[in-house]
Amino acid sequence: MGEEQTEQTDENVVASTGISDIYAAAKQLEGIVRKTPLIYSDFFSDISGNATYLKLENLQTTGAFKLRGAYNRISMLTDEEKARGVITASAGNHAQGVAYAAQKLGVRAVICMPATTPILKVEATRALGAAVILHGNGFDDAYTHSLELQKKNGYVYIHPFNDRDVIVGQGTIALEVIDALKDVDAILVPIGGGGLASGISFAAKLVNPQIKIIGVEPENAACMKAALSYGRTITLPSADTVADGCAVRTAGKLTLAFCRRYLDEIITVSEMDIMSALLSLIEKHKLIAEGAGVLSLAALGKLHMKGKKVAVLISGGNIDISTISALISKALISRGRVFRFSVQLPDKPGQLLTVAQILTDQDANVIRLDHDQTMVTDSFQKVQLTVTVEAHGQEHIDRIVRALSENGFEINKIY
Repeated sequence: MGEEQTEQTDENVVASTGISDIYAAAKQLEGIVRKTPLIYSDFFSDISGNATYLKLENLQTTGAFKLRGAYNRISMLTDEEKARGVITASAGNHAQGVAYAAQKLGVRAVICMPATTPILKVEATRALGAAVILHGNGFDDAYTHSLELQKKNGYVYIHPFNDRDVIVGQGTIALEVIDALKDVDAILVPIGGGGLASGISFAAKLVNPQIKIIGVEPENAACMKAALSYGRTITLPSADTVADGCAVRTAGKLTLAFCRRYLDEIITVSEMDIMSALLSLIEKHKLIAEGAGVLSLAALGKLHMKGKKVAVLISGGNIDISTISALISKALISRGRVFRFSVQLPDKPGQLLTVAQILTDQDANVIRLDHDQTMVTDSFQKVQLTVTVEAHGQEHIDRIVRALSENGFEINKIY
């Protein structure tokens, strides 16, 4: 099911896709995908005012839900289509899902990835047996090149979201949630291009129409919310978000048709909401997820319902160490857990000791200090000191600033 479908055809596809298709996909995926845990969270229940359960697709084979749709799609190919091989474009979870599925099914897979893709993701995809072609500076370049190769070599295209069989495969998650939590009231689902939200919403609604399905998008990449508002797919000018797995500028036409019919609501979340949710997941549950993986968690504080049973999808956990370190640092800063400031000191002995004693008295743990006497100001009468400390929140930061000011030091907050 490709991009060339008309809107009317898309609506017909939605209408003709039934619960039997979901159960058939679940049967197809037996022994391939893990039935990932659904765990109760005291911490996130307190935040949302609802009994909150986490569906841990970050623990899925290949580290994300994408394997479900990719395997279901490739398994549906005819022998002639399998012989031609498959191709897709991806810099992330879909690449590994297609590579793994193709390897299991004995099908040649070609993955076009941007030349800027981190080497760890490139090597992980190659390790699953796929031929990786690096092309261009971003996804759009890689996608265009993959379409050229498809036309030239006759490969079958495996779209990451705008495909009926991919959507049906993702929908098997809903069956697992309902099986584990039969009286679930709502399921929160992240949205990129809309394949996951389409599958889960249609599967859940066909099993129990009373279940609310709430999609979550980054404020900076809310392509499905825009499409539903305009009544058609539109291309956003940009999609710059730490939830890179959901950094999609244009929703799928087929996924729009599914979401229009089955999705109840879309909540958008800020970049800081996403980073804070990631930090909470790590601290409270000792679980790692990527930015897109915690989108649904980031929306918990914005729910209108209270006292309900809510399932939240943690969609993926493929994140490299440098990225997670940067996101954690930003989240700590936003919560007032890290405070960096500069202060002008008189260029004479003992001033550094005085500042250190004030910080000690305020229970501020110094994690970095830059005291460079060559960086002088004010006609060589003062020197700049830059300090980074661990803090316990904004109130603690205010106390530190107040104590330094009372001792004659003028503070310039850096972050």
